[in-house]
Amino acid sequence: MTEQARAASGAPVTDERPAAPDDGRAPSAGQVVFDGVHKWFGDAPAVHDFNLAIAKGEFVTLLGPSGSGKTTSLRILAGLESATAGEVYLAGRAVTDDVPEKRNIGLVFQNYALFPHMTVAQNIAFPLRMRRMKKADAQREIDRVLTMTQLTEFKDRYPRQLSGGQQQRVALARAFVFDPSVLLMDEPLGALDRNLRDHMRLELKNLQRRIGATVLYVTHDQDEALALSDRIGVMHRGVLQQTAPPDELYEEPVNSFVAKFLGQSICLPARRVEEDARHTVVDVEGMAGRILVDRANDVSADPSGEFMIRPERVRIGADKPDAAERNAVACTVVTHVYLGPQIEVHLRTADGAELQVVVPSEARADYTEGSSHWLSWGAGDCRFLAHVT
Repeated sequence: MTEQARAASGAPVTDERPAAPDDGRAPSAGQVVFDGVHKWFGDAPAVHDFNLAIAKGEFVTLLGPSGSGKTTSLRILAGLESATAGEVYLAGRAVTDDVPEKRNIGLVFQNYALFPHMTVAQNIAFPLRMRRMKKADAQREIDRVLTMTQLTEFKDRYPRQLSGGQQQRVALARAFVFDPSVLLMDEPLGALDRNLRDHMRLELKNLQRRIGATVLYVTHDQDEALALSDRIGVMHRGVLQQTAPPDELYEEPVNSFVAKFLGQSICLPARRVEEDARHTVVDVEGMAGRILVDRANDVSADPSGEFMIRPERVRIGADKPDAAERNAVACTVVTHVYLGPQIEVHLRTADGAELQVVVPSEARADYTEGSSHWLSWGAGDCRFLAHVT
């Protein structure tokens, strides 16, 4: 089955990095490798045929809604859940059956899991005590991560005496102190307010780059995923739908679920009716006339799929455009939503398609309810995608 066909059916996609070789040797494609991992809870599949390789020093995020299998995949790597089938490798060594303490993995969770009766320094020291590190060596490592996370002045405080951002840094310091081969993070910024979350996001990325940590990060927050990641894997119903760098994932989604989950998009049911060397012609529900799509942007294995375009790619004007190879549709404004520097304009075609575009907020007087406009876009701005619900 081709990548496009797998995406169209909702079947698992293959990560672009190689997984385990056929000769039975441990894979060497990455610091972390999931090779055909499955996880069932009773009769319910939580993770299905999961394949992913993470390079040393890479920051990879699993993004998806609740119940998509992203946290289960992370817990399998940590050894907190066992895989029903498949293998997990760390630095080329199979660890599928290893207990968590033999995997040399750092963990950071949303609630930080700090010990309230211990000071900052004592919380950070805990993993070293469990490893029976010599006191002098342990103190040297504690001082190192206190400096790295800018917590030295707080080392004698208790968690209740710290802000949310400071507690999060303690959790990171505790995860980094024993020099783990891989750092796993499950919604670590979810409990913070927006301003602090944005600040900690930048701190976290700078820290990861400084020490070269290999990170597998789990979130349902698309802004976090876009800002932090070298690559993002989008999960849905236990299936890894697509794995790619953030810009590629946003600009070139392989199916309608990825397009809708990551960023805003206009997605409408459509059908391929014609194609030539340059274009695919699609009949889009709610749009009179046929729409041109660049052949390179036709990624549906089936004749039926979804037309997709990002709102920022759509031009809006009072007159019908006459440029060659441009799509155009007449619309009426339903409402607009003020978003500070820009407004989101909601429109409807004569055939009932609901569309939205974004324009600078100073132009909002031009988009009163009931006003008429033309929307237009190039064939290279839109895509014809596999339909995945």
